[in-house]
Amino acid sequence: MGGAKNFMLRLLLIAAVLAVWEVLVKITGVPEYILPAPSRIFYAMYNGIKSNVYPQHFFVTLTETLLGFLVGTILAFMLGTVVALSRRVEYFLYPFIVMFQAMPKVALAPLIIVWFGLGLTSKVINAALVAFFPLMVNTIVGLRSAEEDRINLMRSLAASRTQIFFMLQLPNALPYIFAGLEIAMIFALIGAIVAEFVGAERGLGMLIQSMNFNMDVAGQFSILLILSLLGLVLNGIVNLARRHLLFWETANTGEETANTSKKGGSV
Repeated sequence: MGGAKNFMLRLLLIAAVLAVWEVLVKITGVPEYILPAPSRIFYAMYNGIKSNVYPQHFFVTLTETLLGFLVGTILAFMLGTVVALSRRVEYFLYPFIVMFQAMPKVALAPLIIVWFGLGLTSKVINAALVAFFPLMVNTIVGLRSAEEDRINLMRSLAASRTQIFFMLQLPNALPYIFAGLEIAMIFALIGAIVAEFVGAERGLGMLIQSMNFNMDVAGQFSILLILSLLGLVLNGIVNLARRHLLFWETANTGEETANTSKKGGSV
């Protein structure tokens, strides 16, 4: 009941912000090419969806984002695991990883376009590169957060390195990994859009560039709104997977809330 009420309040807040925006634009007379009213933005979105222009480009960007996220996170988890479990590998490899991450992906995007063309491959690679680092760092931190006493206890019980990893280190690292996945998903979307800005045949980023040349500001705002909603949905999917897979976190949160309520009642 409380969740439904909070959701309705959130919707009302969004509606209030849009209403204030609409009124201020009408009152101040701001030109549409500077800041269009929400009604113009939604009308542009309606036309784009009705003409089937937006859906075509939307699914291209969505495909690039999901593939880039998948490639980037798999590589990040594998490399992060190797670095976390081997100090020697970390000593030699980690400086290269940090230096590569320090390179702005906006500067790398043109090179990636030159090497891999204007098609899907270059967008997936750029999205994967942007999504890679957050998950890798979180994987390393998570795998190393296991208490040394527990590791020593398992070793004293003749547990193998594989058993220690799957029974202790990996479960302990899952909250960190999912936190990294939430960031990586949004970063993958940003990476795909950046690559489309630089050079693309299809995609919402390319569509924004085209509208920019035509001074279609309302259309640009409508695509930005679509991208914001897409990011919200993708983030929600990762959160949903986290709640289902890390069920013990939800249980612990519920117990803490109940204990807090009891303490408050006793006072």
